[in-house]
Amino acid sequence: MKARARLALVPLLAILFAANVASAQDYGQPPPPAYGQAYEQAPAARAFSQEELEQMLAPIALYPDSLLSQILMASTYPLEVVEAARWSRANPGLQGDQAVAAAEQFDWDPSVKSLTAFPQILSVMDQRLDWTQRLGDAFLAQQTQMMDTVQYLRRKAYDAGNLRTTEQIQVQPVAQAIDIRFANPEVVYVPYYDPMVVYGSWWWPSYPPVYWAPWPGYAVSYQPGLYWGPAIGVSFGFFFGAVDWHSRHVDVIHNDYYDRRFARHRPEGHVREAITPWRHEPAHRRDVPYRSPEVRQHFGPEHRPAETRERYRRYQAPPNATGAPMNRQIPHRETAPPRAPQPEQRVFPNRETAPRRTPQPAQRAFPNRETAPPHAPQPAPRAVPNRNAPARLAPRPAIRPKLEQRPGASESVPRGHQTREFSPRGRASQEPIAPRRAPAAGAPASAPAARPPARAPAARPPAIAPAARPPARAPAPRTAAPNPPERPADRQREQR
Repeated sequence: MKARARLALVPLLAILFAANVASAQDYGQPPPPAYGQAYEQAPAARAFSQEELEQMLAPIALYPDSLLSQILMASTYPLEVVEAARWSRANPGLQGDQAVAAAEQFDWDPSVKSLTAFPQILSVMDQRLDWTQRLGDAFLAQQTQMMDTVQYLRRKAYDAGNLRTTEQIQVQPVAQAIDIRFANPEVVYVPYYDPMVVYGSWWWPSYPPVYWAPWPGYAVSYQPGLYWGPAIGVSFGFFFGAVDWHSRHVDVIHNDYYDRRFARHRPEGHVREAITPWRHEPAHRRDVPYRSPEVRQHFGPEHRPAETRERYRRYQAPPNATGAPMNRQIPHRETAPPRAPQPEQRVFPNRETAPRRTPQPAQRAFPNRETAPPHAPQPAPRAVPNRNAPARLAPRPAIRPKLEQRPGASESVPRGHQTREFSPRGRASQEPIAPRRAPAAGAPASAPAARPPARAPAARPPAIAPAARPPARAPAPRTAAPNPPERPADRQREQR
């Protein structure tokens, strides 16, 4: 019986394993490695695990493709994102094309400049700088896996019924990918949603999704967990980022708007193309270290092109609140103006070639006291008194008065035994007490003093008869207490 049960479980386990692999491929998630292959992979093959990727991509995976791609590109330059966010806070009235046109004076990456049109996104990336840097490191090292993770999260929200076409966005499931686009490319609505609601119950308890509160002015839509803010107007062709879901990488579209705003950032000799894969520029990284060793080796200082190094040397930070630049511009040696000629200075490398000094008159030196001539005695200076000063009398010697020898405070006070022997009260206490004499016969006895008549007692209300008590027990006979021992003080008192 047990053998038959085992034979029946084998095909059932095979069917379940095949279903898990098929479901993972449907959602865009790579299938789990076969038994034994996980231990053969190198430890540094992945910079971030799948759980960490889903955690950091959860709050932005449902953004339209064009906005999502430019956020991922800008996250690789965290310091420029911080500068752009501070500049955006200093200019709260600028957004959309106006903000991008005002930010052309700064040497930021085009992706960072484009985010100045959306101050709410820059503020979150600045406040959560650790999340921004981790997002950029993962995008540089694991771009393919990140695109698969985005599709997996979109499929989760779509199956939960929280990702549908609205007045703001268009959702188009194509093959195994889900495209999200703006309904009107010239009117942008930046979405906000709660990752704990829009994806259903979160499946990684140890890796909760990144969360932040809704921005001011956002209202909830009819779909649960989705919020929409005010519309932001942009020009046609404002977004130059796109995602190739088939090849799983981010592209740059060189349209007219991009060439007009950001063409000067391209290196010389670059041939204009319609669509090119996105390339990271280490010059805008500002020497922020890379997480992955492979990325660090690929984008290190020795691998930067000559044009990139030259532009990095001539970089100047944006002005601060006072209008002065934040750091001093360091010009290149070839372009720096020559210094003014300095007057020739006479240098004497050694004593042989140096000219001799002119002899100075000899000075009398006294090396020690024995050979030095004695000094002539000088008369003592005569003190001239000041006539205006008041005359001072010679101080008299202080005479101390003789102290009178007084008796002590307790010398004249008699002691206890002296008081009884010499004071009248003490002598009276020592005299014997005379016995009381009986009155003589026939002598009238002194009548006692008349006392006032006693008052009649006030009438009292009739008292309630007490309850009958049980007869009291007869008291037990008491035994005579023994006489206390005689003390010496009692004996002296009897003698007196």
